[in-house]
Order: sequence, then C-alpha cells, then structure tokens
Amino acid sequence: GGGGGGGGGGANANISAALSGGAAAFTSNASVVAPVTTASPPQNSAIATPTLPEEEVPVGRVRGRLLAHKSSDGGVAAAARATTRRWEEVAGEIEDVVAARNATDDEDVKGGPLKVLFLSSDTGGGHRASAEALAKQFQRHYPNTTYSLLDVWTADGCLPYRTLVPTYKHLSAHPRQWRLLYHISNTGPYMLIVDIHSFLTCERKVRRRIKSYNPDVVVSVHPTMNNIPIIATRKIAKEEGRHVPFFTVVTDFGSGHCTWFKNGVDRIYVASERIRRLAKRRGGVKDEKLVMSGLPIRHQFAVEAGNMGQRRSPVGMAYQRMVREELGVDVDKKTVLVMGGGEGVGSLSDIVDSLYVTFSKQGIDATILVVCGRNAKLQKKLETRDWEQIIKQSERLKKRRHFHRLRWMVPSKRIRQSLKRAAKAAKEGTLESSKKGSVDVVGLGFVTEMAKYMVASDVLVTKAGPGTIAEAAALGLPVMLTSFLPGQEAGNVNIVLDGGFGDFCDEPWGISEEVACWLRDEALMDIMSVAASDVGVPNAASDIVLDIGTSTHEWMLKNEEQRRAKEEEQQQ
Repeated sequence: GGGGGGGGGGANANISAALSGGAAAFTSNASVVAPVTTASPPQNSAIATPTLPEEEVPVGRVRGRLLAHKSSDGGVAAAARATTRRWEEVAGEIEDVVAARNATDDEDVKGGPLKVLFLSSDTGGGHRASAEALAKQFQRHYPNTTYSLLDVWTADGCLPYRTLVPTYKHLSAHPRQWRLLYHISNTGPYMLIVDIHSFLTCERKVRRRIKSYNPDVVVSVHPTMNNIPIIATRKIAKEEGRHVPFFTVVTDFGSGHCTWFKNGVDRIYVASERIRRLAKRRGGVKDEKLVMSGLPIRHQFAVEAGNMGQRRSPVGMAYQRMVREELGVDVDKKTVLVMGGGEGVGSLSDIVDSLYVTFSKQGIDATILVVCGRNAKLQKKLETRDWEQIIKQSERLKKRRHFHRLRWMVPSKRIRQSLKRAAKAAKEGTLESSKKGSVDVVGLGFVTEMAKYMVASDVLVTKAGPGTIAEAAALGLPVMLTSFLPGQEAGNVNIVLDGGFGDFCDEPWGISEEVACWLRDEALMDIMSVAASDVGVPNAASDIVLDIGTSTHEWMLKNEEQRRAKEEEQQQ
C-alpha cells in the first residue's frame, strides 16, 4: 500500500466518523456464503480473517491456483490468514509512508526550476500519459519548471521512421502483422542495421532539434527514442562544454523491446524485475544505471491510494462507499469497471452483454460501468439496449459457447481443465440462482476522474495496457485482462498472473463467469486486493522525478564549476 498527496486527512476523518456509526453499514455486501470458524485474529486487527468454505464457492481459475498450492494450513484459508497478517503490516506501513510523504511535501526541494525535454510519440496513449505524469511531478517538486514533448522521428526522421505514428495505428489494428514486425525488429542484427542507417540519415537533424530546446535534462519515455538522441546529446555536450543528462523511463511493465536499453544513458527506470533482467541481458546495462521505480502514473492515483489505504479494510471500504455516493454509483451493489482501450465496439459490447447475462442468472446484484470514451455510438447503444432480449439470445448460444471454450486452441492444460469445469457447471445449472440479479449498465463518456472510478469498483475488466494495470495495482484493484498486443503487451499478462491479482481470458463468456466467481468469493477478493497493492507503486512518478531532479541539479552545478574554471584559465 502506498501513501499519497494532500487531502487524505479530511477523507479519513469522515471515514472514522462513518465507522463510529457502526461497521455493519459498510459490510452489507459481504460474503454470500457464511464464513467458517477459524482462529480469531488479534482484537486490533484491521479486518476479520477472510475465509469461506471452499466447497461452497465456485472454483474459478484464480481460486483454483490457490487450491493447487496446498499448505499444512489448507488452501484458501491459509492464504486468507496470510492476507490478514499482511494487512496488519500494511496498516503500519501506510501511516509511515503518508507521514514521510507529507514531510517531503513540506520541505523545500533543493534546486530551482528546470527545462525538461521529453522524447515521446503518440503510438498508443501510454507514452504520452507517462510523460505528462512525470511533467506534473516536475512542476510540483520544482515550481516554474517548463517542459516540452518532442517526437524526433515525426519532426526530423527520414523514411521509414517519420511514418512511425500512422504505422503503429495500422499495426495495432492488425495483431498478426504487429507480431511479425515486433519479433523481427526485436533482434540484434535488425537493430544494428537500423542504428547505423538512422545515425547516417537522421542524427544531425535530431541533434539540431534537441539543441534548439536548450534543455537541462532529456527524458525518453519511448523505446525508439534512445540510441540516436543519446548520441546527439553527447555531441551537444562536447560542442557546448556541458553535460546534458539523459534518462530513460521504461513505460512497459512485463515485456520490453531491445530499443529501450542503451548503456549511454545516465539511468534507466524500470517497473519490474522482468524488465530489469531484460535490460541487463539485451542491452548490457550495468546494475548501477538501473533503478526499480515502478511505472509512472497520474498523481490522482497516489492521492486516492493515500485516502483509501488498504482497499478491503473497514476504512478502505468506507472510503469506497463515499466515493460511490459522490459518483452516483449504487453503494450496495458490486461494481465492475469495463474499459475497452483500443478494442473495437463489437468486442467491448460482447463483454458487457456476457457480464450482464451471467450476473443476472447467478443472482449477483451489480453495476457495470463501461468507459466508452469518445465513442458516443456505443454509449447510446448501451442506454437503449433490450437486456431481456440479450438474456434470451444467450440461451441459444450456450451450446456453441461451451464448444468454443473447450476447443484445442486454448493454450494451457490448466486453463482447459478450469474451463471444462466451468462449462460443466453452467450446463448443469449449478451456477444459476433462483433469484435474478439486479444489474445496471452505465455507459460513461470521456472520464477525467479515472482514479475515483477505480476506487469505486471491485473488479477492472480491460486490455493489458501497462499504465492501466499499474493504476489498478496502485489502488489494490483485481484485474481481468481481455486482450494484449503480441510481444509488447504479452509480458503484462504475466505481471498480473504472477502477481496473483487477476487473470486473462479473451472469450466474453469465460470473462463473465470468472469475474462472477470472484464477486461471489469475498475471501478471494481480499487476497487479490492485497496482492495488487504489493505490485502497485502509487508514487513512482514522484520518486523518479526527485531522483532525476537531484541528479540534474548536481550536473548543473558541475557544469557551472567547469565553465568558471575554463574562464579563469582563459583569463590567465
């Protein structure tokens, strides 16, 4: 669990007042199945030990993984008790971190404003989002800092480099073509040819462009903007007699293209151990240049993480209730947030349909929040959809659906077995409830308060974008991944699976049945939430900026000392 920025005190005071009125108000949507009696937690524990009878809860894939790792204490109950112990640790950690952050905010950061040049490109929203998150932190910690965003290839690249943005848009819509180009380009011989060609054709123009900005520091948040810009800044240093520090912030979480990793940088900031190993293996980057920082995300997530604390504790659930009231979301229903990212209307619409049908049939009261962005057409369709007709249509698709889910193309034996059990249970009707679930579907337009919507939600359904995963993890939110770009985003799936806070499925009915299993399993949700918090780093952007800022000011002092020494020599 991480601390956050200002505003937490008032929110926590309101929560404490609410809790004093009775904790029962905030546990109305607790376990559907009565918990078994286990060893009692300490009286001052932040939350009661989360355990459920294993035989009374639909297994699902994530719970199945926990059951597969038996311990002397037994299955999910052991994991739940470990989770409670972790909550006790986190409660103290949150107080320490928030106090430290508040103390840092009150202190004057050494050094004045900076001129920061970010190298990025609009190949997906993640690179620009990371640059803007870092820029806000520069302005927060170093007031009056100015920054610019530069796409060196669009501005000064020759063919084929200047077509980077339109090429990305085409390839991201054609995953097979993307896979082919990604893996071919992610090789040593290919990169050697590109490095030589781009140096001979573009380096001088890129150097002139960077020089025109006269930056104090250059920060790359894009994999293709490291090699030539690094060479250019080193030549600028020789020409001007001053060192221009160059930092790379890797905005990928689990997979990284070899173009990210160049030894000429001052430092490389990485979000995971997987990326750190890649940097050492593929780029030969030395340990002293690698910093494990987490992925830079927007400051509002750090603020909300500090306000909420541990998501599934009584304080966290009370804060979630307050945020739901603020957003106009039903406080007593489970909430699922669905984000399409770059997916087409049809795919996102199918996922929403399957969630509605599954929740209705299994008696789960839920609100499905669908982020439509600028897709007004989808938002309108969701508002006018005949949901009863969708339920009737699902009956006709049942047979075909289970055949599809059991076909040989499902890659993992473990997943095939899990899908087979789920399909059998659905066919026998053991998952269906006599009580129909009350399900609301709310189409959202362009969302500016994404952090609050994630606080209000119990599960996030989304594509495997690194920034979205990092934001969810920062808030302890379990994640169901629905798609990924081959190569670039494949490792992000492993971050979620290895972290134990979600799953991947690209079939709408498989998605809905697994998410339903989670919502009916309070103990599992507790475990997944803590697992997500352990991966999340809410203050990564702030930490990166403070490190870059400190190093840059040190270089500025050295540059000034060298300039004065040179002037003295000339005078003598």
